[in-house]
Amino acid sequence: MLSRYFPVLFFFLFLVTRTAAAVETVHVLVLPFEIHASQSLSYLAEDIPKVINEHLQTEGAVPVETDQAQTAAALDVTSDVETLKQFGLNAGADSVIWGSMTRIGNDISLDINMVETVGTKPVLSFYESGAGMENLRAVSKKAAEKLARQLFRRELITGVRVAGNARIEADAIERVIRVKTGDVLRVGELSKDLKNIYKMGYFEDIRVEAEKSEGGKLVVFHVTEKPTIRKISFSGNHVFKDNKLRENLSISTGSILNIFTIKSNIEQLQAMYKEKNYHNIKISYTTHDQDNNQADIEFVFEEGEKIRIKEITFQGNRTFPEKKLKKLIGTSEKGFFSWITSSGELNREDLGQDAARLMAYYQTQGFIRAKVADPVVDFEDEWIFITFKIEEGERFKVGTIDVDGDLILPRARLMPGLQIYKEPFFNRETVRRDVLWLTDLYANAGFAYAEISPLTKEDSENLLVDITYSAQKRDKVYFENIEISGNTRTRDKVIRRELRIYEQELYSGSRLKRSVRNLTRLDFFEDIKVDTPKGSADDKMNVKINVMEKPTGTFTFGAGYSTVDDFFVTGSVSQRNLFGRGQILRLSGQIGGVSDLYNLSFTEPWMFDIPLSGSISVYRTGRDYDTYDKTSMGGGLGVSYPIYDYTRASLSYRYDVTDISEITDDASDNIKDLEGENTTSAVTTALSYDSRDRAFNTTQGQDHSLSYTYAGLGGDIGFNKVVGELGWHIPVYKGLVTFLHGKSGYVRELDGYILPDYEKFYLGGMNSVRGFGFQDINIKTVNSAGQITEEGGESFVQFNFELTYPLFEDLGIVGVVFYDTGNVFGPDDSIDLGTLRQAAGYGIRWYSPIGPIRIEGGHILDPEEENGEDSGVNWEFSMGGAF
Repeated sequence: MLSRYFPVLFFFLFLVTRTAAAVETVHVLVLPFEIHASQSLSYLAEDIPKVINEHLQTEGAVPVETDQAQTAAALDVTSDVETLKQFGLNAGADSVIWGSMTRIGNDISLDINMVETVGTKPVLSFYESGAGMENLRAVSKKAAEKLARQLFRRELITGVRVAGNARIEADAIERVIRVKTGDVLRVGELSKDLKNIYKMGYFEDIRVEAEKSEGGKLVVFHVTEKPTIRKISFSGNHVFKDNKLRENLSISTGSILNIFTIKSNIEQLQAMYKEKNYHNIKISYTTHDQDNNQADIEFVFEEGEKIRIKEITFQGNRTFPEKKLKKLIGTSEKGFFSWITSSGELNREDLGQDAARLMAYYQTQGFIRAKVADPVVDFEDEWIFITFKIEEGERFKVGTIDVDGDLILPRARLMPGLQIYKEPFFNRETVRRDVLWLTDLYANAGFAYAEISPLTKEDSENLLVDITYSAQKRDKVYFENIEISGNTRTRDKVIRRELRIYEQELYSGSRLKRSVRNLTRLDFFEDIKVDTPKGSADDKMNVKINVMEKPTGTFTFGAGYSTVDDFFVTGSVSQRNLFGRGQILRLSGQIGGVSDLYNLSFTEPWMFDIPLSGSISVYRTGRDYDTYDKTSMGGGLGVSYPIYDYTRASLSYRYDVTDISEITDDASDNIKDLEGENTTSAVTTALSYDSRDRAFNTTQGQDHSLSYTYAGLGGDIGFNKVVGELGWHIPVYKGLVTFLHGKSGYVRELDGYILPDYEKFYLGGMNSVRGFGFQDINIKTVNSAGQITEEGGESFVQFNFELTYPLFEDLGIVGVVFYDTGNVFGPDDSIDLGTLRQAAGYGIRWYSPIGPIRIEGGHILDPEEENGEDSGVNWEFSMGGAF
């Protein structure tokens, strides 16, 4: 490749020597000019020579100065050329210039003479004219250009042409060429133009020729275009596929082959590899010349092995062992399962935050003067070594604690709420939480702009830190206007009724937060932004709530397998914000090999514009059991009302007609007693508490309920049923959430009525004890014909323990592991926790753009092989969509 640039280097050397030769030193004496004008313009006698000297000096001439007496003597003998030549020679000049300026009316003219002081060359005369005194300087410069041309033997450019270009248009090249026809031929200017053409990046060789022509020289730029890229290929790459590498190139087929651009692209590719910890990557390139001035480029990769972190060391840590400190940072050493966990990989972003993590930890442990330097990273062969340098300093305990300033409660009531009392050493994080607690306390009292400042005083001798929380409550603040925007479907009324703040009411930070949480729990909005700008006065605050709506219509689809239904599919279509009124309309169904179910329901959450929720539903179900067929039709009405924070009481009524037919001889006695139509008229009352932050992928909150059902208000069916449920979602650490859940219930037959099997309890399936099939946990009985049958229990106990962790938080994907246990019991059985069936498993949950998806598989931990059970995984899934 270097051979292509020898002509270019040679041409530059040629220009340098030519320029050096051309700029020979010429000394010039310019005498004052004679002025011929009707006005007094004697000052021009000196000004015109100054302009001429300035221009000649830029061309390389050296002006010669003489004293006034000598100059006056020279002016007296301007008609004697020989005397002038001798005068100039004595002054050290190579040439003498003199002349006159004449003004007639508005016209001006310069008559200039020049003679060399050595030799016999005749006097050269020049004439230049113009109109208007304002153009005198321009006329003088033109005359000076003619003088310079003679002084340096220069020629004029008679034309400029480009030759050798095939793809690049001549007009594009000529736009960067500065010399033009009529200019004096100067090597320096041609050199600048050559550089300008090179900067275009399209040419690998440029030659400049000055051909003789009538009146001067024709300048021709001969260019040799760089080849274009015909094909780009890669070899030796395994970490990244060709398409991924090609995406990160700034060159493509058809681009000009430029070695500087190629090297820049190599640096970009190397950066890609280093991000993946391939720090020994080597990339070279080869060009393959092709016909039609084209070339193929091949990038050759030597990837080497991925470099991982071998060791992380700490220097200066006296109090905490390395094992403890390593748990605090995001960077880790290579472990046994690094191929799965990515441990040992160098992440510059994590590493950049690790020093801050260590510093923050030390400052929560009393080391208020601790310093942690930026980590030192050393690359040695195939390993990375990282060193953290720590200066712990002295460890400070908590000294005196006080609260002063504008106190809204007595000091004795404020002090117990401070958490810093519980810390053995000074802890900045605890101080921060105390400030937030005090700020919220003041905000809930209406002091929205209260300032709480923790003032600390260090006692270096006793190693104590005294803390004073200074409060400035400022004026009370009232809500002025509440503005809602962004809701194109949901009515303002639906949003405002969820708010716990009101216009012209005293500010409350906790009620503002509760309002946002209520809106989030509606699950109507993808995003909720709240801004609290200042109102019309210092004691006024506006609240601007901007919502981004999301689809509230959903369809769900699920499938499973059970010993009762075989393979079945379920689906539903619902609208949770009907006509933007917050009403709920839902149609659901299930179709299986032996069953079908259809349900239509409608709920109005705010009847009569109060938080009284009303609902109505109708349904039809059918199931073909091994020993009988069951068809039910019915409907229900219900109301509920909030009686306390997050707590609702409800009352509902259900009317159901069930037909039992096609009973076989081996059916249970309970089923035989139900042959024909059976009517259920039942009322249910319930109390529920729900403080979850969201219904799917919940991260915190509780969900408890207790219900009682009385059936026997007429009809054939009569029973008492009680079901209780407790659930806690507890955030643990960095997105890890624990879910503790328990559920139990019992049902008893009323005298003179029938308790049907379909009102009893079964367990098994995705929403009870996973790992078991749908309703696989039941009671085995023997009917009057001596046949073994399956029945539901009249009491049950169920416990669930889950751990969820966000795998891809931005996408809403979480992983889950679980342990489920439970069992059902007959009327004469006591609840024996030792007989609970057990299962454990794992799965993934994703709040996808088309709705929530669950895929979970469980293993039975205590399989009953005699009943056909095993410990293999039993997968179940459900998924939904949005519209």
